[in-house]
Amino acid sequence: MEVKPPKRLRVAEEQHASPAGEKEEAAWSAVDVSIVMPVYNASCWLDECLQAIVRQDFTGSMELSVFDDASTDDSRNVVESWREKLEARGITLLISGHSSVHPKGVGFAKNKAITQSHGEYLCFQDADDIMMPQRVRLQYDASLLHQNSLIGCRVRRVPEGSTERYTRWINTLSQEQLATQVYTSHGPTVVMPTWFCSRKWFQEVGPFDEGGKGVPEDLLFFYQSLRRGGGVTRVDECLLVYRYHEKAATHSVTEETIWRLRVDFLQERLLGRWDNVTIWNAGKQGRKLYRSLSPANRKKVKAFCDVDENKIHKGFYTYEESKERPKPKIPILHYADATAPFIVCVKLDMTGGGLEENLNSLQLKEGIDYYHFN
Repeated sequence: MEVKPPKRLRVAEEQHASPAGEKEEAAWSAVDVSIVMPVYNASCWLDECLQAIVRQDFTGSMELSVFDDASTDDSRNVVESWREKLEARGITLLISGHSSVHPKGVGFAKNKAITQSHGEYLCFQDADDIMMPQRVRLQYDASLLHQNSLIGCRVRRVPEGSTERYTRWINTLSQEQLATQVYTSHGPTVVMPTWFCSRKWFQEVGPFDEGGKGVPEDLLFFYQSLRRGGGVTRVDECLLVYRYHEKAATHSVTEETIWRLRVDFLQERLLGRWDNVTIWNAGKQGRKLYRSLSPANRKKVKAFCDVDENKIHKGFYTYEESKERPKPKIPILHYADATAPFIVCVKLDMTGGGLEENLNSLQLKEGIDYYHFN
């Protein structure tokens, strides 16, 4: 395997990092790919993670840019202990961080790691995950073809069987669904630990939100990328072992925070251009969506539809919290009697194929006649 010699780049400390997008000094050589890795108390996973980076079969130039977000374990020492092996492979190591009492969050750490890096392309890597040997090579090739896109990949979840429905969703979305299923509770259709993109596109969209704990910086960035006209694509190979554990930062984000962001994005992107809509599900989730809409968008809901004869028999849903008089009453129809466009508030993969059969029976096309919001 041909390996380019390591670039001679200095180790960046936080106080010397230059602003994102600023041209570096001539002594700082350009790099094809920067592997961007925020670290916080990850010492138990780092050896596996770094070994996988060393084993990449990409023949271009690479660097590993690490920012340590106030770890209290020996994470930084573990990373430093890999410097010789990384540089022998032709991968320059950049490592910086801070040691304040409180971590500043994943968004802050990612931004810092990107700021001190030099790659034309960015490969995002979580310290608790493991790359497959071909990851950088295949995603780099995809990024050359999709300069203004977030590139993902399929994953293998460990421990095996954890988040089974979520993992299946990640791996089985079609290319079209990567763009249409952006409103679901699962989050970005290409998950953050698999992201790869051009630095130019990151600078167009970013930086990451630095609100810290409880802020879904990945979802916010994903939505902003879509607003900017960015694409979403996936290398259809398993290129990452995606670890599930209770200490993952994602657990700090509440369901209500995600719900509010999803509803706002749905209203901005879809309801803002529709004159009317039918909510598919007259139950708890459908009614919650209706109540969460702005007053103007609630008026666009012409009906609920369902398969439950008991709900349909009631005839309508009354919005009791409304200050309007008389209170709004929204018809509840059988799905076969309802008309598009639909916002589907039924959980995917939970009806034994029944939902999909019903949608197909009406000859509806996802992304035109209906969108999933579940």
